[in-house]
Amino acid sequence: MALKESNMLPLGTKAPDFVLPDVVQNKMVQLYDQKEYPGTLIMFICNHCPYVIHVLPELRRLTKEYSEKGIRIIAISSNDVVHYPDDAPDKMRLFALKNEFVFPYCYDETQEVAKSYDAACTPDFYLFDPSLHLRYRGRLDASRPGNSEPLNGRDLRNALDDVLSGKAISELQYPSAGCNIKWRKDSLV
Repeated sequence: MALKESNMLPLGTKAPDFVLPDVVQNKMVQLYDQKEYPGTLIMFICNHCPYVIHVLPELRRLTKEYSEKGIRIIAISSNDVVHYPDDAPDKMRLFALKNEFVFPYCYDETQEVAKSYDAACTPDFYLFDPSLHLRYRGRLDASRPGNSEPLNGRDLRNALDDVLSGKAISELQYPSAGCNIKWRKDSLV
C-alpha cells in the first residue's frame, strides 16, 4: 500500500467534460448535461484501495447529505482492470450496491478522464462551483488508516458548505492521499 498524494489541479480550472458509463444504472453520464447544479463533486475512487475503504463510512454519510442539498456527485474508477481485476466494472457495480452509493459510479476505461483531471490517487476529490470551475481539490479530512484522526469529512464538508452558500473557499487546501491510480502500461503518465 504505497502512499500517493494528489497533484492539486490549479484552482479555477474549468472541469474537463466527459461521457462515461455508470456501471450501476447501465447508462452514460455526461458532465456537461445542460442541467444546473449548485456544485459538482467528482471523486476518483476504486474498490480495493484501503484508503477508500477507510473513508467509506463518511463518504456514504457525506454524499447522501449533500446530494439531498443538490450537489451533483460522480465517482470514477480509472484503474487498470487487467492487472487489478477487483476494479472491473462488474465488481464496481457490486461494490456500489453493497455500499449504497447515491451517485453514479463510472468506469474510465481509457484513463483519459483521470489524465484530464491530473488525478493521482484514490480517493481524490474535486469540487466545482455552478459554472464548473474548480473551487476545492484535496482530502476528505486528515484521517488515514492507522492514524488517530477522526473520520469526519471536515475539509470537504467545509468546502461543500462554502460552495452552497457562495462563500470564498480558503486556498489553503491539503492534498488527498491514498493508493496511486493503477495506470495501464500503454497509458503511463
